[in-house]
Amino acid sequence: MDELWKNSIDRLESRREAVLAAGGVERIAKQHASGKLTARERMEALFDDGTFVELNDQITSRCSDFGMDKKKKPGDGVVTGYGYIHGRVAFASSQDFTVGGGSLGEAQAMKICRAMDKAMEMKAPFISINDSGGARIEEGIDSLTGYADIFYRNTIASGVIPQISVIMGPCAGGACYSPAITDYIFMTDYAQMYITGPAVVKSVTGEVITSADLGGASVHSSTSGVAHFVYPDDLSCLNGVRQLLGYLPQSNEDLSLNVPGTPVDNSAALSDIVPADSKKAYDVRNVINSIVDAGSFFEVQESFARNIVVGFARLDGQSIGVIANQALYMAGSLEINASDKASRFIRFCDCFDIPLLTLVDVPAFLPGSQQEHGGIIRHGAKLLYAYSEATVPKVSLIMRKAYGGAYIAMNSKGTGADIVYAWPIAEIAVMGGSGAVSIIGKKAIEAAEDPAAKRAELLAEYNDKFMNPYIAAEHGYVDEVILPSETRSKIAEAFRMLETKDRTLPLKKHGNIPL
Repeated sequence: MDELWKNSIDRLESRREAVLAAGGVERIAKQHASGKLTARERMEALFDDGTFVELNDQITSRCSDFGMDKKKKPGDGVVTGYGYIHGRVAFASSQDFTVGGGSLGEAQAMKICRAMDKAMEMKAPFISINDSGGARIEEGIDSLTGYADIFYRNTIASGVIPQISVIMGPCAGGACYSPAITDYIFMTDYAQMYITGPAVVKSVTGEVITSADLGGASVHSSTSGVAHFVYPDDLSCLNGVRQLLGYLPQSNEDLSLNVPGTPVDNSAALSDIVPADSKKAYDVRNVINSIVDAGSFFEVQESFARNIVVGFARLDGQSIGVIANQALYMAGSLEINASDKASRFIRFCDCFDIPLLTLVDVPAFLPGSQQEHGGIIRHGAKLLYAYSEATVPKVSLIMRKAYGGAYIAMNSKGTGADIVYAWPIAEIAVMGGSGAVSIIGKKAIEAAEDPAAKRAELLAEYNDKFMNPYIAAEHGYVDEVILPSETRSKIAEAFRMLETKDRTLPLKKHGNIPL
């Protein structure tokens, strides 16, 4: 080997070593001491073993103001590239907190955008791992423009490829809006997201609050609904991302992974799980797990709006989306947060042609001034809009209660359900018997010699005539009244029949979903 070759190779090796050194031994040790992996370690954990390929590792900032020329690091505080997850290609970016706190400047944004563009070209998922102090102040408007470039791409990619954000450290200010536009947000227990931090909150409002209480994972998973999944550490979180991607297609032009398995029909247990008395509670997740492939249910936003359950599952190996009223909370009634949670999940599934199974046991939209003043009308309308707009196969099972507007909103025939089943204990009516009799029998009860006896008589008559699934079946709003033991086989057969469903919406730029 001549001297020129040797010098060139030595120079390349030296530059590669500088890239791998990241922020240096001390900062990497500090990252590990805080319980966090480095940016590259996260990439290796995310992708199938040995498949990660790094891109643009030599990019550096062009900024020289405020001494930035002496702080430049190759890679500019982010690792980008591609690899394989379950044998399918995916692209990702991973901010490196050991390099300038992972702050975003022009070059870092360019790297992220290039990876996003490549994901769109290849019709493959994009995963963004966030661990950053925010915009790089030294680069001024270039940093802000970098964020804008990312937000724009997030928006254009929405509904085309799955986009997943993983928060594994601080994510503050404008940086929060990229995750908010993406499809799903994962957080670790020690991650934080907020538009304005505790110091600014205190200076402006006087409120004293910790970072965790302001924007920690617990807050965003249970109160704000910003986070969809929370895990205790980096490895379990990245495994969660891998698990989610196992249910999703590569793009809106692809099919979900089919996972062959031995179907297990536990429908015989359903009559024991769900009490016939509609006033008694039960855990609807036990119903879901009795219908879908064993161990396949993957719940989304488990701690938020618990009165409705949403998540992915497999039925005979195929991915489906499940929406179910949860009788354990608020008797399964719909309110503002449940409407938002379910409608966004429905629209995601529709984007990527994932069929929808809806399990109905709903007494009403939650009444009260708090709900009305909070905008239950516009929030509830989102659920109606999402179901009506969705063109994927849609199957519903009415288990017990299906009253009033909430019945309509939970994928009724009128909002586009392809197949509606009902159990023989189902109650499909404008409202529950007691409330209905108080209205329609008011005069008769008041005029009766024995009002209590008259009320009981009218209630029995109403329940006999209306609190069952048969009028709905006679009028064509229920396709079939089925036994609990037939549930899985009927639902699976319906989805098989609907595999070639072809419904298109009227030509338009896009609809205008309620706020």
